[in-house]
This record gives sequence, structure tokens and C-alpha cells, in this order.
Amino acid sequence: MLIALIVIVVIGLWSVLVYNRLVTVKNRTDESWSDIDVQLKRRYDLIPNLVSTVKGYAAHESGVFEKVTEARTRAMSAGGTQDKIEAENALTGTLKSLFAVAENYPDLKANQNFLELQRELSDTENKIQSARRFYNANVRDFNTQIEVFPTNIVAPMLGFSKREFFELEDEAAKKPVEVSF
Repeated sequence: MLIALIVIVVIGLWSVLVYNRLVTVKNRTDESWSDIDVQLKRRYDLIPNLVSTVKGYAAHESGVFEKVTEARTRAMSAGGTQDKIEAENALTGTLKSLFAVAENYPDLKANQNFLELQRELSDTENKIQSARRFYNANVRDFNTQIEVFPTNIVAPMLGFSKREFFELEDEAAKKPVEVSF
């Protein structure tokens, strides 16, 4: 009887420790996703200013502006993690096309407002990249915790499931934008 009681107490303590460890890693992952959201919000706020600045110089490029605006709207309204990742990848692609259009306008490339917006957007992209690396490291740790034995047995019962990494989808998106001003 005493041995059974000791086994039950040990299993109970182990379960509490496993649960607490999983909650800690899950919360760290959620926090890092929220860091990405903050930087994405900053990017969303910069894009309309950038579009309107370029639009003043390249009014006949309306198709590019519409694509950027649509991609921004889709990214802002994306639901789950995977939808958000796909929408952000599409937005990055449309921003590349916007900067490609800007290359054809020397007056725009010299515009102080455009240069400042470009600098801020570049800074924001760097912060997004850093936040994405931090998020992916936390996802790696979280997924590892869920997949190792014996935690892999109890994690699904406690409602924990794997998270998706925030990755670039295609080879073209992984290449840096070549913009010369």
C-alpha cells in the first residue's frame, strides 16, 4: 500500500512538473509571436505612407499600388499562424515590386520623405527578421518538449500540440531585394 502511494505521489509530482514546463515554453512561444505582431503592425503603418509617396511620382503604376494595398489588408486580417505567414510572404513580395517601380524614378529616389520611409521600413524588416528568429527558437524548444519521451505521451492529453515555424515559402522570397538608389 505504501509503495502504491509513493508511486502515485511521484507520478503526480512528475505530471505537475511536466505541465508547468510545457506551459512555460508555450507562453514563451506566444510572447515571441506577439513580438512579431508588434513589428508587423509597425510595417503596416509605414506601408500607406510609402505607397502614397511613390504614387505621387508614379501615378500610372496603379496595379502595383493595388497589389500592395490588397496584400497589406490580407496580412492585417489573417487569422491563424499559417495564414499570417502566407500573407506576410505575399506582402513581402509586393513590397519588392514597389521598390522595383521606385527604381525607375530618379526624383523619387532623391525624395527625403521616401528615403526616410525606406530607412524605417528597412529597420522594421530587420526587427521582423530578429523577432522571427526568436519565435522560431521558441517554437523549436516547445516542439522538442512535446516530442521527447515521456512528455510526448502526456502532452497531447494536456492539450499541447506542435507549432509551425515562421519561414519564407519560396526561393524567390529568400533572395534579398536588389534596389539601387
